[in-house]
Amino acid sequence: MVKVLISDKMSPLAEQVFKNRGIEVDVITGQSPEQLAAIIGDYEGLAIRSSTKAVGDIIARAGKLKVIGRAGIGVDNVDIPAATQKGIVVMNTPFGNSITTAEHAIAMMLALARDIPQANASTHAGKWEKSRFMGIEITGKTVGVIGCGNIGSIFADRALGLKMKVIGYDPYLTPERAQALGIEKVELNELLGRADFITLHTPLTDATKNIICAKNIKKMKDGVRLINCARGGLVVEADLKAGLESGKIAGAGLDVLSVEPATEHMFFGMENVILTPHLGASTTEAQEKVAEQVAEQMADYLLTGAVTNALNMPSVSAEEAPRLTPYMKLAGQLGSFAGQATQTAYQEVTIEYEGAVAELNVKPLTAAVLQGLLAPLMEGVNMVSAPVIARERDIIISEVTREKGEAYQTLIRLTVKTENQTRSVCGTLFNGTEPRLVEVKGIPIDARIGPNMLYITNRDKPGFIGSLGTVLGDAGVNIATFSLGRASEGGDAIALIEIDGEPGKDVIDRVCELEHVVMVKAMRF
Repeated sequence: MVKVLISDKMSPLAEQVFKNRGIEVDVITGQSPEQLAAIIGDYEGLAIRSSTKAVGDIIARAGKLKVIGRAGIGVDNVDIPAATQKGIVVMNTPFGNSITTAEHAIAMMLALARDIPQANASTHAGKWEKSRFMGIEITGKTVGVIGCGNIGSIFADRALGLKMKVIGYDPYLTPERAQALGIEKVELNELLGRADFITLHTPLTDATKNIICAKNIKKMKDGVRLINCARGGLVVEADLKAGLESGKIAGAGLDVLSVEPATEHMFFGMENVILTPHLGASTTEAQEKVAEQVAEQMADYLLTGAVTNALNMPSVSAEEAPRLTPYMKLAGQLGSFAGQATQTAYQEVTIEYEGAVAELNVKPLTAAVLQGLLAPLMEGVNMVSAPVIARERDIIISEVTREKGEAYQTLIRLTVKTENQTRSVCGTLFNGTEPRLVEVKGIPIDARIGPNMLYITNRDKPGFIGSLGTVLGDAGVNIATFSLGRASEGGDAIALIEIDGEPGKDVIDRVCELEHVVMVKAMRF
């Protein structure tokens, strides 16, 4: 019989789900890593929350383990590369805490508006300082939502119910989606300047890290109130402290900090800061929901092989895997290229499969394209969650298959339509296994994709290649491959350059200054 271990405290619903599906389950919590490593070899499944650290010897000695299920979204406590190498599927439940987290942010906003924690402490101390705690109404106030995905859209809905004006900043938010949500879509600088309250609901990515910094705090209205129930790294905490001390920021409600758990912190003792110990997901309903979900997902996989919300495995059968593997790499590279080149809201995504690839199961390939497309600005996107996220954001996804290709035996063409432009990129396989880009924005090219690339658009003029080579050479940047394409003589041209190592900002700036250069972007794959 299949056996599963629940090693962290979670709702009894999880245990019941396994039993109802005919799976033997043991609930053994509070073990040391050594104790867990000693018994993990007896189990095919491991259900955890945040306490268990599925790393090191626990993974190494998990001889029978097929799946690790995390009841919640964060998987920092799982060594995913080690699990993947051992053939262990890692799953999470990314959408189970959305309502709970949004409601916590609403509670923070109300508490900030009326100084409720401070008034409570004062009254418990035997004081009656009625005139000291003069709050503000939220009715008619403007709240700026940074990140309008699942949690942010729920927050917006609740704020609208409280008769607030909601403005939102999110590169992936389309005008149509914003209208449906009742949100006025704005750019970040406008949001910072207009909002009475600002709430963060964005993942932690390179684009969002330290988004609340001294530079952006200066752009805010005097007396703004900030709420962060998302990720600690979104805020430069020293800059926020300075803003609070100067009075620029009237108050902050923080459920997350850059280092957790926090036993000492610069915010401790600040009267205009409300702190909670990462309670965003801490409701009975949310914990029951994620426990039940993770048990159902694990049972499905162990009993039928179905994969849901996996972080390290696409939904591909064992029979399909060998043929799909090179196409998965190509699809991911096409999506990643478009995602790094385009950072405005996507409206439509069309993936065309021509020739040999059209005969395969293209659903996993589409998922790989979407993962690559969404990953540059979103945290934790995988081939399972990417299609769900795209649907939530009202991105129209179209798949087109053609049995015969015009110029290649097999070809994938990705076309992305945004608010401002339509961009396309095509790829094929050389020798059946090697991905190549063969067209970008309608311009033919033959380019291999490496870990570090420079993508340049320029005017086709003499001397450009020599100048570019000189700049890169002077900067000590070694070129691995150099691919060129142009629309016509003297017209628009592109260059894709594989380089050894990530270029510094100074290199990018120097290339941008070259005559005939229109745009330069460093890309990582």
